Amino acid sequence: MAPRIDMLGTGNAFLPHGRHHSFAMFDQQHIIDAPPTALAGLRRHGMNIADLRTVFITHVHGDHVFGFPFLLLERKYISDRDGVEPLTVVGTPFVKERLTQLCQLAFPGSLDSMIEHVTWVMEDVGELDDGWRWERFEVHHDDAVEPHGYRFEHPSGASFVHSGDSGPCDTLYDAIERSNFAILEMGFPDWVPSTHHHKPMDVRALSERCKTPLGITHTYIDEPSSFATVLESEFPEFADHVIHLSDRMSIEWSGERWVVNS
Repeated sequence: MAPRIDMLGTGNAFLPHGRHHSFAMFDQQHIIDAPPTALAGLRRHGMNIADLRTVFITHVHGDHVFGFPFLLLERKYISDRDGVEPLTVVGTPFVKERLTQLCQLAFPGSLDSMIEHVTWVMEDVGELDDGWRWERFEVHHDDAVEPHGYRFEHPSGASFVHSGDSGPCDTLYDAIERSNFAILEMGFPDWVPSTHHHKPMDVRALSERCKTPLGITHTYIDEPSSFATVLESEFPEFADHVIHLSDRMSIEWSGERWVVNS
C-alpha cells in the first residue's frame, strides 16, 4: 500500500465549526497526538482502536493529549480486552510522566495495567516496523510543554513533516525544506499577539522561502455552517502550494509526490 495520511481533525483548541481538534494518522496505524476528540475522529474514520500501533506526541497541551486516557480505556474494555495488541508512545520522559499523571487523574487505578503495557520510546530518532523512519526536533512554543515537531521518511521516497504547535523557527523550516510535504499548524489570525503559533503572515513568509507543499491544520477558521461564526470564516489567500486542510481529507503518495484528496 502506498503511504497515506488521513486528517482526522483540523481545528485548534476552540473547535471551529466542522472541525475536530488537529489530529493526523498515517498508514492506518500511527497517529500524531491524541487530542480530546481523538476517539471520535477514529470512530468517524471506521478505525478499530486496537489496530493503532504508535502514538507520536508533539507536546502536552490539553488539545493535543487529553484524549490519550480514552484511547487506553477503549482498548482495555472494548477492542483489546485480552491486552495482546502492542502500542508504542514516542515522546520524551516528560511526556511519559504527564500522560501517566493524566491517566491516573482521568480514571484512577483503571489504566495502570495499560500504562505498563505501553512501550515508551524516548529517542530522538527511530524506525517503525513498516519502514518509516522518524526524527524529533525542538520547535518554538511554550517551553513548559516541551514542544517538538517530527519528520518522517518512507523507503518509497515519501517524506513529510508535522510541525506540532510551533511558531516560526529554523529547526522546523530546515526539516520542511528536506521534505516533500509539511503539515503546518496555524493557530491564530494575524491580529492575535502570539509568537507561539503560525499565523497567516508567517505562512506567507514560509511559502516564499520554501516551495515544499504546506497543508494547513490546527486552524481557527470555521467550515461553512449555518451557525454563528466562532472566530472567522474567511480563508486567507496563500500561494498555490499552500492547502487548507479539512477533516477527513486524505493525502496519498503517488510515487513521486503527495496528492491531497477531499
